Amino acid sequence: MPSRPEPTRADLTRMIADARRVVVFTGAGISTESGIPDFRSPGGVWSKMKPIYFQEFVGSEEKRREAWTRAFSGRAGWVGREPNAGHMGVARLIHSGKASAVITQNVDNLHQASGVPAEKVIELHGNASYATCLECSLRHELDDLQALYEATGDLPACRACEGIVKTATISFGQAMPAEPMARAQEQTLACDLFLVLGSSLVVYPAASFPLVAKRNGARLAIVNREPTEIDECADLVLHDEIGPVMTQAAPAN
Repeated sequence: MPSRPEPTRADLTRMIADARRVVVFTGAGISTESGIPDFRSPGGVWSKMKPIYFQEFVGSEEKRREAWTRAFSGRAGWVGREPNAGHMGVARLIHSGKASAVITQNVDNLHQASGVPAEKVIELHGNASYATCLECSLRHELDDLQALYEATGDLPACRACEGIVKTATISFGQAMPAEPMARAQEQTLACDLFLVLGSSLVVYPAASFPLVAKRNGARLAIVNREPTEIDECADLVLHDEIGPVMTQAAPAN
């Protein structure tokens, strides 16, 4: 039997056009095109510096100081970049009404910066562009915390309750946030096309959502430079650059 032709960008464009409700799921691959390093690949963040576990951060002033030194110096490189063509394509899907939500594993705030309303972005691993109090959840801006830290040398503490303040990311060993996980599940079950952009789909429980969508009857499309463990379950797989793919799939009008 002749082999099936390889899927193309045009095939994904048609799949999106045919869908009634798309959910977009993004991983590090969409943001590497903005110059943000990923976490786990050779040369990635964790190959250059050891992660600080949540229990270490809470239990050790030394580890908190190390974490804040990293955050204020920008060593991890997670913030301060601009959205790329992939982010802008996702934003167009949201604004057109074709896509209902973006579920992201990223902490870089680039979906919001691209114009996606914050309420449409479901952040499974938090956000590195601000901080929160671990006691009362009050939001703190990094610029304010850094100014105080540099002036006094004191570790950031909550201005309301004096609790421990941490960047609003989910650290190793920290519980996944219940509310975003529930929202992601709800959106996944309501879509008829689940579009994965730039995720290796190896980090669970986040990586379970594409399979939940597929089992619920949605079509599954994966755009990632490297193969993933669930490519064989997908209706369409493109090993391609996300920016050009999304520029064609969601063109600017």
